[in-house]
Amino acid sequence: MPASIPPPGPVPDDELVFVAETPAASGGTGHAGEPPAHATGAWRVMIVDDDADVHSTTTFALSSLEVLGRPLHFVHAYSNQEAQRLLEQERDLAANLAVVLLDVVMEQADAGLHLVRHIRETLGMRDVRIILRTGQPGYVPEMDAIRGYDINDYRTKSELTRTKLYTSVAAAIRAYEQLRALEDSRAGLARVVRANAELMALHTTDALAAGILREAALLLGQPANGLLCACPPAARVRDWTVLAASGVCAAAAGGAGAAIPAVASATISHALAERRNIYLPDCVALYFRGNAGYGFAAWLTLARPVDDLRRSLLDLFASSIAVALDNVALMTALQRAAFHDALTGLPNRTRLVELVDERLAAAADTTLCMVDIDHFAETNDALGHQFGDALLVAVAQRLGAHLDARLDPHPGAGPHRGLTLARIGSDVFCVLGRDDEVDPVALHALFDEPFSIDGQDVQVSGTLGLVRLREHDGSGADALKDADIALKRAKSQRRGGHFYFSRGMGVEIRERVRLMHALRGGFARGQLFLAYQPQVELDGRRAFGAEALLRWRLDDGSSVPPDRFIPIAEYSGLIIEIGEWVLREACFELMRVRAAGHLDFTMSVNVSQVQFRHPHFLEMLSRALQDTGAPPERIELEITESMAMEEPDVLIERLAQIKRTGVSIAIDDFGTGFSSLSYLQRLQVDRLKIDRTFVSEITDAARGSSIAEMVIELGRNLGLSIIAEGVEDERQAQILQSLGCPLAQGYLFARPLTPAQLIEWLGVAG
Repeated sequence: MPASIPPPGPVPDDELVFVAETPAASGGTGHAGEPPAHATGAWRVMIVDDDADVHSTTTFALSSLEVLGRPLHFVHAYSNQEAQRLLEQERDLAANLAVVLLDVVMEQADAGLHLVRHIRETLGMRDVRIILRTGQPGYVPEMDAIRGYDINDYRTKSELTRTKLYTSVAAAIRAYEQLRALEDSRAGLARVVRANAELMALHTTDALAAGILREAALLLGQPANGLLCACPPAARVRDWTVLAASGVCAAAAGGAGAAIPAVASATISHALAERRNIYLPDCVALYFRGNAGYGFAAWLTLARPVDDLRRSLLDLFASSIAVALDNVALMTALQRAAFHDALTGLPNRTRLVELVDERLAAAADTTLCMVDIDHFAETNDALGHQFGDALLVAVAQRLGAHLDARLDPHPGAGPHRGLTLARIGSDVFCVLGRDDEVDPVALHALFDEPFSIDGQDVQVSGTLGLVRLREHDGSGADALKDADIALKRAKSQRRGGHFYFSRGMGVEIRERVRLMHALRGGFARGQLFLAYQPQVELDGRRAFGAEALLRWRLDDGSSVPPDRFIPIAEYSGLIIEIGEWVLREACFELMRVRAAGHLDFTMSVNVSQVQFRHPHFLEMLSRALQDTGAPPERIELEITESMAMEEPDVLIERLAQIKRTGVSIAIDDFGTGFSSLSYLQRLQVDRLKIDRTFVSEITDAARGSSIAEMVIELGRNLGLSIIAEGVEDERQAQILQSLGCPLAQGYLFARPLTPAQLIEWLGVAG
């Protein structure tokens, strides 16, 4: 039978009852009414029952009541199928349904239980509380239903007075609210974690600032409408700058202070001053503490006041995102350090290589100019590094001022943008731009006026090396190498001028590099060896010594001439290691010759300028003499005339130190340079060697004979021994002997010999 409906008017709580249904009563027809518009803030309660009287009685009993300060809103379904249709079609209903009052027996005896399974398993509605009601006690065993189905209460209609019905619904709503709060908290924490991970992956300030506004708005459940600002260290709290803005503040992103609402300025300054989050009814300011001394704050308008849960989530978000801001600040600093010069703020070599690569990819008519400050090292040494740094800044400013009208304000924004100025080395700048814009004459003119540094006028010049990229094959790094090649050529030929790179220079340099690597490897593999050319007394043709000559034979049997590989060894610094080996090997050979009975034999060893000026040369010489046992008085070091005349005061001291070891000194190639006779007198040398050029001329040129005669006479007057090199025929030997030259070496007497051949030759020559 249908449930009784009380008359209108006030009804005592305990007088409202549901009477037990009979099995026949379950077949009542009923219809689903259209649910009214959802009242904001009301708890949604769905009544599912095939008896219309149950719907009206329940609504009448509960409609005027509130739970947790919010009213109830009812949704009606009169069958399992109708309830399923409503839940599947009304997403808002399914998402915000708090309680289902569900009849067990409807179109089927277990229709209510099927709906429970559909709600939990198919629709995945885990939070909604289900109160199972039956008008047929015992029809479905209570314990079996609770154990087998996810329901929250099981009541018979006969026991549900108004008070008990309200109590059951209120308890269910409280449980639903707690579950939703837990779910909201879980989802909010997950959103904070996700936001933190995503924002941590952003490496630019602009992207991070916009991302913080977006994620904070998502936590509030509203569109982003506000701004994010930064306050530099030691600045006043009102001296902040906008990093990102959106909504009503969007115009502030362009630096328009007028676009910032007054309430935003006041709230942000408040948050920065107190270093905490500020929550107001219509807006919020979040404070982000920066470890680098910066303070950050975000201001957002509020669509509704912030509840306790969202406030906790926003507090957590602000504290965690502060780390991301610090990381971006660090990344920005690292990126700037990686791509910009710390002293001038200009792009550095790494950044310039990227820009040149862009120009090469665009096939643009571009010139790269390398500008080297002449004699900067001397200025640095004389006036100090602080002065030198100030000079470099002044040069950068003058170059930048000249190029300013055409200077690229955004290097790297595109392959065809204006001029770029960079600093790629201690005193080396680069200008990159179109061929018609990079004018070496105009760049040279920038150095005509002196630079004023700390009240002093400093006049410097610049040497330029240029390369046209359209004539270049390779990468940006290769282009810089080519510009450096042109710069070195300019410095060697006309310092203060300029030189354009040509393919011939590249071939020459690359061949030198190839030869340098080959020499290093050949020395390590034992391809270098010494040959010995005997030196004789012209009177009697008796051998008295030999000159050790360095040779390089490749694995294929071919040889590299000394005039090719020795300059490479000097340039690369390998001559120090090679020279020490040569000195020791020559001393060992001297000892072998002495062991063969030639005790008056002298070994002459060439010393390069780089080797001779090495700070540890004396130590190397002494160690070679000590380790080999070679007598110092039987070792002669040969230096060139050009070496003897360069920094003679320094050389005089070095020669005096060498002489104290007992070793003798000869000046090689004498007559080819411009010796100062006054310095020559002060040099403690023992022998002069007449260059082969003058020896070859003595048979057919009066001038050659006169120079050789002059050298011989000079040596006699200074008390120096004289030896002529390059003697190839008997006529030359006779003329030299007649001029008073006692010693000679050359093909007339012997070609360079191996150690075994030298011993054999000495045995024959006596």
